[in-house]
Amino acid sequence: MPPKSSTMATGIDRFLDCELAGEIEFLAARTRSLGSARANGLLAPLGLKVRSYSVLSLACSGMSPTQRELAEFLSLDPSQIVPLVDQLEKGGFVQRHADPNDRRSKVISATPEGHKLYKKARLETARGEAMAMERLSKEEQDTLRDMLARIAFTD
Repeated sequence: MPPKSSTMATGIDRFLDCELAGEIEFLAARTRSLGSARANGLLAPLGLKVRSYSVLSLACSGMSPTQRELAEFLSLDPSQIVPLVDQLEKGGFVQRHADPNDRRSKVISATPEGHKLYKKARLETARGEAMAMERLSKEEQDTLRDMLARIAFTD
């Protein structure tokens, strides 16, 4: 959709011609904010938010992540991971185990109930993604996913 002239547009549309509306970091931040709000709304009936869903997803991955790895991958401070794991553990969805490679570290794994919850939550996040991507073709979605992954996982 082409930007509207700021003299004719109202509400949010009147800002589409401003410099900020074309800055990649702003667009990424706005997209993340909108996506998180959408996902949080869809996950709320399951008792999850984006961050707790992310921890549960990695716990269900079979990769046996440590709390430190969760923090690094999710770009969160380790102190933010602890309450997320605590909440999921209290609900019976994940368990902490000593890391066989480092007894000081804890590995997080999903329980059978955690796997069930993750399957339901994944359906909701897929639904939210479909809502967000409805204006893009399959090829555009693949290109966007590839570009974002290159930005997100490049040192």
